[in-house]
This record gives sequence, C-alpha cells and structure tokens, in this order.
Amino acid sequence: MRGRNIKKIALVPIIALAAVVTLGFLMGGQDNKDFRLTKNLDIYISLFRELNAFYVDEIDPEKLVTKSINSMLATLDPYTVYYPEEETGDLDFMTTGKYGGFGSLIRKSGDYILVTNVYQGFPADRSGIRPGDLMISIDGTSLKGVSSDKASDMLKGEPGTEAEITIRRNGQDIPKKLKRERIAISAVPYYGMVDENTGYIRFTNFTQNCIAEVREALIDLKEKQGAEDLILDLRSNPGGLVNEAVEIVNLFVRPGQEVVSTRGRAKQYDVVFRTGKAAVAPDMPVVVLINRSSASASEIVAGALQDLDRGVIVGERSYGKGLVQVARPLSYKAQVKMTTARYYIPSGRCIQAVDFSHRNEDGSVGAIPDSLIKTFRTKNGRPVKDGGGIIPDVSVPSDMLNRFTSELYVQNMIFDFATGYYWSHPRPSVLDSLKITGEDLEQFKIFLSEKKFEYKTDSESILEELAKTAAEEGLYDSNREEMEKLKTGLSHTLGREMTIYRQDVTELLESELAGRYFYDWGMVEYSISRDTQIKKAIDITADRAQYASLLRVPAGI
Repeated sequence: MRGRNIKKIALVPIIALAAVVTLGFLMGGQDNKDFRLTKNLDIYISLFRELNAFYVDEIDPEKLVTKSINSMLATLDPYTVYYPEEETGDLDFMTTGKYGGFGSLIRKSGDYILVTNVYQGFPADRSGIRPGDLMISIDGTSLKGVSSDKASDMLKGEPGTEAEITIRRNGQDIPKKLKRERIAISAVPYYGMVDENTGYIRFTNFTQNCIAEVREALIDLKEKQGAEDLILDLRSNPGGLVNEAVEIVNLFVRPGQEVVSTRGRAKQYDVVFRTGKAAVAPDMPVVVLINRSSASASEIVAGALQDLDRGVIVGERSYGKGLVQVARPLSYKAQVKMTTARYYIPSGRCIQAVDFSHRNEDGSVGAIPDSLIKTFRTKNGRPVKDGGGIIPDVSVPSDMLNRFTSELYVQNMIFDFATGYYWSHPRPSVLDSLKITGEDLEQFKIFLSEKKFEYKTDSESILEELAKTAAEEGLYDSNREEMEKLKTGLSHTLGREMTIYRQDVTELLESELAGRYFYDWGMVEYSISRDTQIKKAIDITADRAQYASLLRVPAGI
C-alpha cells in the first residue's frame, strides 16, 4: 500500500512539469538554448509517462528517476551529487561533522556488523562497546545479512532516542542499552610537542567551526608549551568548508591578504576571500604536511601558505580538487550538492586537476602533459605550477607497507589479533610502555597459521603468469625443470617472512593496540616518531637557515 502511494506522489510533480513544459512550447523559447532545454525535458517526461503506462512490469518511479538523475550528474564531475530526502543527513554530516548516533565506526564482517572504532567519551564508548565487537541486532532486529550502510542508518537517529544493541564478544552475546547523542567528531584528534621547540597539530576535516579547535591547539602550543615553530598535518584531510580554510590561513597571515577566490558561470559565486582578523602566529615558522589524499580546503590552506611564502610544504602532491560545491534545495526536501565555481589561490593557480580521466587509482592527480602546465609566482617570486594539486616544496614519499604487511592489514589479521590481545592484556599505564614482545610475535605466527593466512609475493605472482604464458606457447614442458627450481627458490614461508619483516609487523601491531587502549590520539602519538614525513618536517624546523632558503627564489631564476 505504501509503495503505491509513493508512486502516485512521485507522478504529481512530473504531470505538473509536463503542463509547464507544454506551456513553454506554446509561448516559444527565448533562444535556442531554452528551446533545447524545453524540448528535452518534454521528451523525458513523455518517455516516463509511456513507461509508467505500458511497460510490461510495474515500475518504481522513485527508483527510476533517482537512477536517471545520478546517471545524468555522473556526466558532469564526481562532486555534483543528488541527495534524496532520506540521505540529506549524510550531507549535513559532511559539512558539520555532527550526527545523531552512538559514536562508532562499523563495517561488514561475515554475516554481521563489526565495530572498527569507537570515539572516546560518546555513548558506544561509555557503554563498553569496543573495536572487534560484532553487532548482532538492533532493537530486536537481526543484523544478519544487513549491509553496513543499512546498519549505519539503523544506528543513527534523533538525539535522546534509545536503542538496545546486542553485541557478540568472545562467543558471548551481550545486550547494551544506549541513548543517542549529538556526535561531533573532533577535527583535531591530536596536538602536542614533537621536540623542545616544535609543536604538532593533526587536523583531519574542515567542518563547521573547526577553526576553534585549531586555534585553541595553536595557542596552547605557543603560549603554554613553548612552541617556537609548528607542523600542521593535513595529510588525508579531505577538505570541507572554504570559509574555515580562510580562517585557518588567518592564524598565520595578517589581515587584508587574499587567500582564495572563486569564479563560476553565475556571478553570485565570484567571491574573493581575505584574512580579516589579527593572526595568532604571524611570524612562527610553519611546515605543512600533505599527501595524495589532501584535498579541497586542505589544498587551499597549503597552497595559500605556499603562494604567500608563509610556510614550507612537505610530502606528496595533493589530490587536485579545486571545485566549489554548494548545497541547493530541491522539491520534497531533496538536495543537490552542485559544483558552482573553481578555486584560485593567491598566485592565480587553480588547484583542480586538468581532467578527471587521467587520475591515479586513488583518484589523485595523474600524469599531466607539460603543454598543459603553466608557471606562476609566489609572493617572493618563487616558481610554482598548476595542472592539479599542490606540489610540495620538499617531496617526501609516504611510508609504504611491503607486500607481506599489506596483506596482513588488508586481510584484517592485524585487527583480529589485536582484538584478542586487548581482552587478554591489561591496559598499559602509559603509551610508551606498550610493547609487542618476541613471545607475542610467536603467538601472532601461530594465529596466522590457525587462520590459514595465505598470500603471494610479487615474485610468485610474476612467475605464475610466466608459467601460464609459457604453457600457452608450448614452452613449459621443455623448461619444466628450470621452472620448478625457480618456483622453489622464490617460494616464501611464514617463518621467513616474519623474520624479514619482524620490525614492520611489530609496529603495525603496536599501532593498532595504541588505538585500542588510548583511542585515536594514542595511534597518532605512536606514529609520530616513526613517520618519515614528520621526521623530515622536524629536520626543516630545526634548521632555520634551510627553512628560510626554501622560501627564497632559487639562484638563477
């Protein structure tokens, strides 16, 4: 019955729009563009009317229209997205960082839903839910076979409403009664001193009023902890609100300076954003860390500080998203997040990648022909280039997992072992006392054998392809002995891999456990002394002559 009502309601605006379109034809379009728009809308509506009346099976108007809208928007850019009424909460979360729920992250695991993280101090944490717990049911409704998206929708709701969640831990089902709250995810999960002089701020998202958290961290580091220079970590920060990016830059840049401008087809979106307040740290040396997942507002901050010669950028070329999105309301409480303009930073560069078709697998900027790249100048006259993203002043690749440890991570071996370890070992008194011992590694090796952990080295995969090609070409049999010897020589064993990558495995396990015992801040603090890019940033802040030289125009230019 409900489905029929939805279909009738969905047809009302379509019939009304058909009348408007017909009237448009009678009156005549103002120009060719208006005529083509009216013509194609009329074709679309008449097609929909025919399908609804005569298609062999009953159709779902809502589903069909939503799919056609999404297909249409996909031809524009990846960031113009349609949100029906039931999904507008996701859009609110992206801009505010807030939602009604319990404060946990989940994913699908087997038949049920696995808790992968809990945020400190929120209902899930206070109730004793921990990473590694399986969610079996919500309010008596089984979660068996339910997708993680559907489960997430079931967990969210109005603050103040209650839910009973049954979790499974170590084979035992445990009911938990929780009350939803307004969950506000911190944009600064960690800040502190990394040496006697250098402060560090990990900044993860440009949500509404995130400036308050960054300003508070900066003032505390500068005035209470004695920081003389700063590392601002924007790695994997996907961006967010442009006005927040301007406020972040304003912490380090005096008032009246252009930070970013936007230019679009509609003149209402042509805006110049300038700093308007007194800077908190106008002279403090700043190093900004970026990587291939630093996007949008992150690139505005990094790019503006680079163009103004106000900070040294370290890491990898950023993502390359220089498009402005604005949420606009539609009928029936739906919304569209629409690209309306492009960002331009002080040198005149646009940080948007030249096109969407030549990106890396992770979506970041790929190869760009030299003919499409232009050179701009910073405030001091240093050359900087466009083409997509921010190119760091000092390039330092991210620390990469080797094939063995990558497979341990991807197959959740690290996560699952840490779950058992967490419940069988008491919480260390301080983070520094968290140590994985040789005995723990032996237990991990036994755990991998019991889980039947398997993977192929790059050499084994290449040899497998070689053997397949040789067989297809009739060459395998005549070279069987050599191929078998090579196969034996290149084969790996768990014991050998655990010996070779002992330190990497140890650090992965300790990092995971740091998050279990000390939440997100513990995982960040654990990583600082082991992070190649952070080490380089510390080296630069420690050498004031090097820092200054990186902001000067190179000789001969």
